[in-house]
Amino acid sequence: MTAVTTLDAPRPLETPREAGGVRLADVVVVGAGQAGLSAAYHLRRRGFVPAAAAAVGAPGTYVVLDAEAGPGGAWRHRWRSLRMATVNNIYDLPGMAQPDVDPCEPSVEVLPRYFDAYERELDLAVVRPVRVRAVRRADADPAGRLLVESDAGTWSARAVINATGTWTKPFWPRYPGQLDFAGRQLHVADYVRAEDFAGQHTVVVGGGISAVQLLDEISQVTTTTWVTRREPVWRDDVFDPDAGRDAVALVEERVRMGLPPLSVVSVTGLIWTPALRAARDRGVLQRHPMFTRIEPAGVRMADGSFQEADTILWATGFRAALDHLTPMRLRGHGGGITMDGTQVAGEPRLHLIGYGPSSSTVGANRAGREAVAGIFAILSPS
Repeated sequence: MTAVTTLDAPRPLETPREAGGVRLADVVVVGAGQAGLSAAYHLRRRGFVPAAAAAVGAPGTYVVLDAEAGPGGAWRHRWRSLRMATVNNIYDLPGMAQPDVDPCEPSVEVLPRYFDAYERELDLAVVRPVRVRAVRRADADPAGRLLVESDAGTWSARAVINATGTWTKPFWPRYPGQLDFAGRQLHVADYVRAEDFAGQHTVVVGGGISAVQLLDEISQVTTTTWVTRREPVWRDDVFDPDAGRDAVALVEERVRMGLPPLSVVSVTGLIWTPALRAARDRGVLQRHPMFTRIEPAGVRMADGSFQEADTILWATGFRAALDHLTPMRLRGHGGGITMDGTQVAGEPRLHLIGYGPSSSTVGANRAGREAVAGIFAILSPS
């Protein structure tokens, strides 16, 4: 590993030895996707050391808890047809560039391999599989510790960086008659390959990037119907850095107001690719308004007509996987969590990264750095 940069290291208030069965760490990072690994990298840069290997008097300790069986975060679960050539911009993890790869190789192989090499090369102290069940305040003292309870025991931390992403919480809308449908319903989180849909008329629900990508794939082996709640907005112009910053600013404004973050595509619009232009030319991207109800043999369309269907694919996005933070009582009247950058407003011990404006890979990198800087400021000697 390259040498870390130690500034004014946090004072060692406690050692990593267990006390009453509770493990001790100054910082617990929950999740080892892009955001969590970025946070771990910047903790190392600040001089923090893995709690499990720390000596008495270590300058500051951390641990990364990850629920997955191996490295890669959500990339471990992507469908095999998602090739590196068609993945949206994937930024390098901080401090280690991605290797050159075959653009036709599946992202489900390439990116977990890259994350694995990153964890090993930088010795990032990821403990897995550990599923965090709850994070709660140990007492009423705002400068006190947080308890991170998991299926592998409890950690006591001075600060928590939550980087659990969204993949484990697919969003399923509810429509009349949904339970009466005689065919198959699945979410994109369960999608494996287009061949599984052969010969089945499939209704694809959703107006995001995954929806149109999978619509293109499935339409090559069977007939499809595409429905969305809102008319999709397509971009003919190049999505440049200025457009990206504008999109992030809009999402950031919402979370500052305590509103749930919008999906990325609701801000950026859909971007034409050669594959999607070809799908349009085949007549696949003919969008219909959302159906009004689901019936045993299909769906009742907005105009009153009936569309027979064998399968409904819900490409309806994901929500932030934050159920384990419920004991913290963070949600406000707007339904979201009020944020100040990566920090939960009024709770300097807790930072959310890979959430809202930092849900992109470049945003996750920056958020990891920002969260560590904020935590370093409260843990360092005054």
